[in-house]
Amino acid sequence: MDTLSTLYQTLLDRKNSEAQTSYVASLYKKGTPGIVNKVIEEAVETGVEAMGDHLDKLASESADLLFHLMVLWAHKGITPQDVFSVLESRAGISGHTEKKSR
Repeated sequence: MDTLSTLYQTLLDRKNSEAQTSYVASLYKKGTPGIVNKVIEEAVETGVEAMGDHLDKLASESADLLFHLMVLWAHKGITPQDVFSVLESRAGISGHTEKKSR
């Protein structure tokens, strides 16, 4: 969890950076649509790699997806703990049961 906490803090810090010098700041400048497009792109790339046998590529694309998802969280004001709390509240509940409750 330390890695995710450190990354999230870095993403928050980049909100005050210049888009010309910070990739993350350039994503923030694109707003929600631009960030969401990047999350979708990375999700597709992760799925493509999952269909193959190169686990190192799957791990790399998964890292890209998580990174961009966390940029979206930071942009929208959601913390990793917010997400983990939802997961914790679902622990021990059948996925089918949980889905029906929504």
